[in-house]
Amino acid sequence: MRLPARLFPVAALTAASALLTGCFAATGSQDGDGGDGRRIRVAMMQPPRSGLSPLSDDAFKLSRWSTAETLVKLDADGDAVPALATKWQQSGRSWTFEIRDGVTFHDGSELTAEAVVRSLTRAASAAPKPRILDGVELTARARGDSVVVTTAEADPLVPQRLSSPQLSILAAKAYRGKTVDPVGAGTGPFELTKVVGTSSASLDRYDGYWGRRAKSPGIDVTFVPDGTARAAALRSGEADIVEAVPVSQAALLDQDLITEVPMPRTNTLYLNTEKGAFRSPALRAAAREAIDAESIVKGVYEGRADVAEGLLGPALPWAAGLRGPVERAEAGDPNGKTVTIGTFTDRAELPEVAAALQQQLQKAGFRVKLEVREYANIESAALAGEFDAFVLSRATVLDSGDPAAYLYSDFASDGSFNISQLADPGVDKALRKAGGTRTGEARRAAVVAAEAAVLATDAAVPMLHERVIQGDAAGVTGAAHDPRERELVTADTYVK
Repeated sequence: MRLPARLFPVAALTAASALLTGCFAATGSQDGDGGDGRRIRVAMMQPPRSGLSPLSDDAFKLSRWSTAETLVKLDADGDAVPALATKWQQSGRSWTFEIRDGVTFHDGSELTAEAVVRSLTRAASAAPKPRILDGVELTARARGDSVVVTTAEADPLVPQRLSSPQLSILAAKAYRGKTVDPVGAGTGPFELTKVVGTSSASLDRYDGYWGRRAKSPGIDVTFVPDGTARAAALRSGEADIVEAVPVSQAALLDQDLITEVPMPRTNTLYLNTEKGAFRSPALRAAAREAIDAESIVKGVYEGRADVAEGLLGPALPWAAGLRGPVERAEAGDPNGKTVTIGTFTDRAELPEVAAALQQQLQKAGFRVKLEVREYANIESAALAGEFDAFVLSRATVLDSGDPAAYLYSDFASDGSFNISQLADPGVDKALRKAGGTRTGEARRAAVVAAEAAVLATDAAVPMLHERVIQGDAAGVTGAAHDPRERELVTADTYVK
């Protein structure tokens, strides 16, 4: 059980401080070199898992350090905007991207259409493929100063897909071995100059950058998996920017130094619509009405989360304005029906959420059993429909920044992550429409209509939207607070 913040043991804080000894020793010079401030010290949560290969989840670290860039970026609404490509147009299954002039890689070589093709081809042929290309057959070829990207089927999301950090464009030197080495091979305002295993990394300002010159002379990154140690680093002044401060530590910090960023991640109770008690729409409705999400937010998340109004939360601000009332079934009498709720330990809050749900559903007349395991040992059982209900913290936008893929994966009859075992023709129709609609307002409206179709079935009861807590020291200016976790230190970030 988590101790209340005010009772957090002093010994634990002392131990965390001890963990930091030597941790934040600079991997590069701490003196400015004519910039607007000194080097930025960053404490990251997860160390690299794949040697910082952009074809893995490590790509998001390269993006957050502004060292590797993609052809396009996403704006706040998830629409594609220019980056290394200045414009694009679609013709059937092909998209033509015009490559930006005057861009050089950190090794001094020039960004060309051929360089873009090399990076995209390596990603498309990787095993395993980057997530954003799951189920997508993509080829790229140079045509003059442009790149033509073709998919097996017409795909309105190609620009959004190419915004994924896993499709970063790197210099030829990155691809000389079997693995992809991003050191000195990006195009961003900071050059990755040194990586020390899973302990640290160093980046220097790249003065040949095509955009705005970075205000900081460099970045020194230390990987600190222990959340208490990361919080202590902010408290002691040993780190300037701290990633993912745990909820249990947030109350112990100067509140002026932390920012809560809405995440595109929803804590949801998935109900098995195929068998068991929740095959009944009336009992699914009873479960939905029994849930007090506000008490879970206050009791488990200490108020640092948002009560859900739908599957899509405040990290997608356009959703609330498009959402209308949803017609649902009337609640029936649980009459002592026994249900089993499954969840996993990998996210510390989820077992506590499941315990709270157990009490709430029992109060409504259900008999409730809990089954809690590590995620690796429970995922297959959840996907096979072995539980009556399952508590899951789920990202609602995948690498494309678009929620249609998440909705299809989780709620389509043939969805690959259909824990609810939902097979509803109306939902399938709405999901197909959302997936096939061109990006922009029309697609957003179709996505919210698909969300409404899912909610009407009570196959999933959204409870809360999570926040990530970021710590910025008092002297930090311009740090990004990005709900998609693609930006952290940008060209505009510096320490006074």
